[in-house]
Amino acid sequence: MKEADMEVLIVEDDPLHRSYLREQVSAALPECSIIHEAENGQQGEMLAREHRSTHIVMDLQMNARNGIEAARTIWRERPDTRILFWSNYADEAYVRGVSRIVPNGAAYGYVLKSTSEERLKLALRSIFIENQCVIDNQVRGMQQRSFALTSGFSDSEYEILMDIALGLTDRAISDRRHLSLRSVQNRLQQIYSKLEVHQDSDLPRNETAFNLRARAVTVAMLRKLLNYGALEKAEVELQHWLRGR
Repeated sequence: MKEADMEVLIVEDDPLHRSYLREQVSAALPECSIIHEAENGQQGEMLAREHRSTHIVMDLQMNARNGIEAARTIWRERPDTRILFWSNYADEAYVRGVSRIVPNGAAYGYVLKSTSEERLKLALRSIFIENQCVIDNQVRGMQQRSFALTSGFSDSEYEILMDIALGLTDRAISDRRHLSLRSVQNRLQQIYSKLEVHQDSDLPRNETAFNLRARAVTVAMLRKLLNYGALEKAEVELQHWLRGR
């Protein structure tokens, strides 16, 4: 398809936001001849497949199927697809989720809905026309903090943090992640340390202020390491694993 015949797919559950995006796409991309619209990730996957769309603006938090899951499926089928994620959220759970599914060499963007019209238009042209990656400064800052070796979580630690949020025991985590029980417990201690979760040293030895696992989940939620969308996806994966045991 020539750029002059470009088609763009908008995947957004809010009708007002879809209308706004349609206006911005039309203004930023005179090369675009057709704009398709989907109300959720599931419909977005279907339309992307039907129209072989390679230029997509994708919301992240949607019912029926969120943007990360939809993008994962779309990229698996067409790795050359260019996706601009347009979201209210710069939570680490979303930033990490997007970073883990982007194919090597793919042009993509992550722009917050609070960005100006001019920056949104620039992002659209940079990704869809110039094949460049565009990441909002706030999101990039979260990426750097997330993956910094001094304080960020490894993928294995993040998986175990998610597992304890789902209520799994050490033994169940060991079975699911193919780790020894000692390795799971060591990673838990690393998670507690990075979240600065610990018992109050001023209390008598036979008294405790916290259940460390529950406290770690609470602190992770407050720091936006975990959120509802990430937990919802993890619960689906957990049920799939339980059925296959």
